[in-house]
Amino acid sequence: MENSESLRRNIEKQAQRMAQAEKDRPTLLAQTVFLGTLALLFVLPVVGGAYLGHWIDSQIAGYSYRWTTSLLLTGVFVGGMNVYLYIRRN
Repeated sequence: MENSESLRRNIEKQAQRMAQAEKDRPTLLAQTVFLGTLALLFVLPVVGGAYLGHWIDSQIAGYSYRWTTSLLLTGVFVGGMNVYLYIRRN
């Protein structure tokens, strides 16, 4: 009798967990917002670095892409760290 009672409690507990997991599943909108946030966290430093580097290179006489390349790579690194830290926090 004791085994059947504990089995019934275990099954009820598992059913409640399954129902709660179904309710807590993220919606398509929530997943889209999450991916959009990740994209912005990565893209903004890359584009900002590229524009700033291009502006600095245009202020210097001669034909150079030294600052553009350097700040573009810095933007990729900063964007990658932003994404990593955001995912780790959430």
